[in-house]
Amino acid sequence: METLTNIVNALDDFAWGPIMLVLLVGTGVYLSIATGFPQFTRFGYAMKNTIGKVFQKNEAGHGEMTPFQAVSTALASTVGTGNITGVTTAILVGGPGAVFWMWVSAVFGMVTKYAEVVLAVKYRQRNDQGEWAGGPMYYIRNGLGKNWKWLGSLFCVFGALAAMLGIGNMTQINSIVGYVNRTAQAFHPAAARAEFTISLVVGILVAVFCAVVVIGGVKRIGSVTEKLVPFMAAVYIVCAVIIVAANAGSLGGVFASIFTGAFQPKAVAGGVLGATILTTIQKGVARGVFSNEAGLGSAPIAHASTSERDPVKQGLYGIFEVFMDTIVICTLTSLVVLSTGVANAHWNEGSYAIVTVTSAFSSLFGTKLGTGILTVGAVLFATSTILGWSLYGTRCVEFLFGPKARRPYQILFCLLIVVGSVTELDLVWTIADVLNGFMAIPNLIAVLLLSPVVFKLTREHFAALRK
Repeated sequence: METLTNIVNALDDFAWGPIMLVLLVGTGVYLSIATGFPQFTRFGYAMKNTIGKVFQKNEAGHGEMTPFQAVSTALASTVGTGNITGVTTAILVGGPGAVFWMWVSAVFGMVTKYAEVVLAVKYRQRNDQGEWAGGPMYYIRNGLGKNWKWLGSLFCVFGALAAMLGIGNMTQINSIVGYVNRTAQAFHPAAARAEFTISLVVGILVAVFCAVVVIGGVKRIGSVTEKLVPFMAAVYIVCAVIIVAANAGSLGGVFASIFTGAFQPKAVAGGVLGATILTTIQKGVARGVFSNEAGLGSAPIAHASTSERDPVKQGLYGIFEVFMDTIVICTLTSLVVLSTGVANAHWNEGSYAIVTVTSAFSSLFGTKLGTGILTVGAVLFATSTILGWSLYGTRCVEFLFGPKARRPYQILFCLLIVVGSVTELDLVWTIADVLNGFMAIPNLIAVLLLSPVVFKLTREHFAALRK
């Protein structure tokens, strides 16, 4: 077991090491320059045509989602426990400066996600059920040619495993039962003796709920996520804003620690012992990408199901998605943790992320209510992530093995939710990181090779607007 752990840790160091982080951020920088920095110059247009149309009624045909359902499904997978515990872990290990590098990765990640979505809609195709199927594997095969199909298959292998064994399933349910058990014990200490039973019951309930939604197909997933995502985001954002407002007096020091810690981690008062600039950058960028998934190639699978015919219009939702996930929600988590000062007790101890963020919410709302609010948020975030990734995994096995593989995969996916609820998953979290990193490699290769298509479609879209 120790040998396996060492191998996985070595792969993780590579998957999220300097080379990979340069590739992720570098791709975003290149795409931003070539498209004229649309995350700044077209930000108003993007918001007007995404969040500005939330209440506009849209109809989707057979096997399609409305544009908002598509982005809700993508957000369902990106807005997960990474927005809470993942961000807190980055701060505890990399210091407050990790937040700055998280912002940097998000700013350039907006255009990476935009390019992914544009390509997904451009090169999608109908499957045997009449549903739109798309994503990296399809823009690799249909955009680069059949000789590149092996690269798409490689992405699908990593994607199917990540969805079933990593970020999309077992790690999420493990986080859910962790928060639920903490809440149960906050209300009744004796609940500690029933921890396994509570975990198993929660696992079964989540598995049944997900089975009903997942087996219903892409339209049912879209109809659930478009209701779940706005509600869960609103609850968490409101509560986080209240905590930050209550600690407004410390915000000056918080932002100072973020900017100072980005380049001088050891100079931050109470900062992380031994933290280097490389550690701070790595944790910030890695957690940012882990949360918003820009460059991983996962979200384009959901966006490809849209009823929108214009690739650029749907691509704007990619910009909005990263903005909402990282700039809004992850930033609020960071400010909650730093403004309340609870991180000071656990510097260098990423394993205390749940304890730290729970303490932050409890500092204002009290132990019971604070833990309860955070648990509701975590349960909704993680469950929505499971739903989003169920679609990603299904599309990957469909590409690899054909339509007959869909149902067996979905059944196994739901069964593993129960397994994950009662299993210690420290190693699986690391494996999830590795699989996510390896997903990004074939996707980024394809995005870079097909970038002229993105540039051409972008120019044509905005030229038509000017006319």
